[in-house]
Amino acid sequence: MAGLAAAFGSGAMTNPIEDIERSDVILITGSNTTETHPVLSSYVKRAVAFKGAKLIVVDPRRIKITDFATHWLRQKLGTDVLWINGMMHIIIKEKLYAEEYVKSQTDGIDDLIKTVEKYTPEYVEQLTGIPKEQLIEAARLYAEAPVASILYTMGITQHITGTDNVKSLANLAMLCGNVGVRGGGVNPLRGQNNVQGACDMGGLPNVFSGYQNVNDSAAQDRMRKAWGMESLNNNPGFTATIMMEKAHEKEMKAMYIIGENPMVADPDLNHTQKGLENLDFLVVQDIFLTETAKMADVVLPSALFAEKDGTFTNTERKVQRIRKAVEAPGEARSDWRIICDLARRIGYQMDYEDARAIMEEIAQVTPSYSGINYDRLEQDGLHWPCPDTDHPGTPCLHIDRFACGIGHFHAIDYIPPAELPDEAYPLSLTTGRILYQYHTGSMTRKSGGLNEMAPECFVEISVDDAETYGIEDEQMLKVASRRGEIKAKALISRKPAKGTIFIPFHYAEAAANKLTNAALDPTAKIPEYKVCAVRIEKA
Repeated sequence: MAGLAAAFGSGAMTNPIEDIERSDVILITGSNTTETHPVLSSYVKRAVAFKGAKLIVVDPRRIKITDFATHWLRQKLGTDVLWINGMMHIIIKEKLYAEEYVKSQTDGIDDLIKTVEKYTPEYVEQLTGIPKEQLIEAARLYAEAPVASILYTMGITQHITGTDNVKSLANLAMLCGNVGVRGGGVNPLRGQNNVQGACDMGGLPNVFSGYQNVNDSAAQDRMRKAWGMESLNNNPGFTATIMMEKAHEKEMKAMYIIGENPMVADPDLNHTQKGLENLDFLVVQDIFLTETAKMADVVLPSALFAEKDGTFTNTERKVQRIRKAVEAPGEARSDWRIICDLARRIGYQMDYEDARAIMEEIAQVTPSYSGINYDRLEQDGLHWPCPDTDHPGTPCLHIDRFACGIGHFHAIDYIPPAELPDEAYPLSLTTGRILYQYHTGSMTRKSGGLNEMAPECFVEISVDDAETYGIEDEQMLKVASRRGEIKAKALISRKPAKGTIFIPFHYAEAAANKLTNAALDPTAKIPEYKVCAVRIEKA
């Protein structure tokens, strides 16, 4: 969000999902699309198979979506700024960029041109491993397309340079005039249901709902009046990763965790466990007794999606109704009811009649949601921004102008990952998801059918590395980093490159995040989950 907001003025997916099938060229990077977004990936496959679209995939693993690609570029882990700058170098040198669009709609192009000048195909090949001929062909294909879209996920963002990576993709799209057009755009695919909605509702430490800054006086007044407050604190809070560090240093005394399982999801889990143990008081509100909930002083049981009313906002900014289908078991209740009861007990009368009343307040205090209400959502959803009840919603952003007026190029130089292989830890580890399990497994690992398909963790290792280390398929391995170690079975595969292993992070008993590096992006404070140094041995 930080990278796109800096470039475009809005940190959300620019185009609706259906626009994928309008693209002439689709660039996918940092996204194992068929496994992490299997429904959305069908749009990509249809565009290629039936509508003549060309697909460029840039990924260090030979993932399934590469089967549909015109070009697959395999970069070394953590070198995304290099290849993106390399593509822009080629596009600028060959005068393939949208010169009139750049002049009229953007600023900062001169600094960008100076910065990418040194990122020649030869230089990029030396550091990324991408053959220069492949880079040139992919750059020309993207630049010469009538309209091209970019899809990315956490393979781009989960680095110490995650914000820089996103700004670089925004640079590439603006350079070729692919923002504000149907079938184009820069499109982050959200990793979980309603991530977009959680952010929209102020689930960030520096904004109210609708990304209104906490120190903006107009937003302060709007919220203060709606909530009946004389004043509101205008100091930004901490991100989740910084909160955990504060807990570890005993600077934070209590924590209230809702619908999150950091004891599997956070990097450097030994560090995370120590942080949670250092708290004086831990409350966890969730639908199952997760690994984190087992550490809590108080567990508040909440209802899941089919047991409550409300809305979700999906990856394309589309707000959609959900309706209660079944009663919640035991003492489980809707999250908002639990929060309201807690607020009243500590002195603030937080009262709503139902979920509809909350939606009415959202529209009242959130300009981008002002025109959205339950009646309008009865048959179908609406894309924000939707400023009034006569507005049809906005599927595609930045069509007439950028949200910030003009688009901003950012001159970005390459910074290597925080931790690279060495003699003691000679391999690189990257983590991710697989089709049959989901996130920390708190739901999917309770499903018998899914557990039959993917019952346990594995260490995906290349054929070359398996031969080097004398490893056989399904042999138990010990994987160690500077932060911890786990044991899991070997899966010899042609997906990873030599020198790189892949481990899914779903399995608490062999938690990949015991190994990962907690080094943070300085802007977004996101950890570098996607690259760290490890060693392996037979267990």
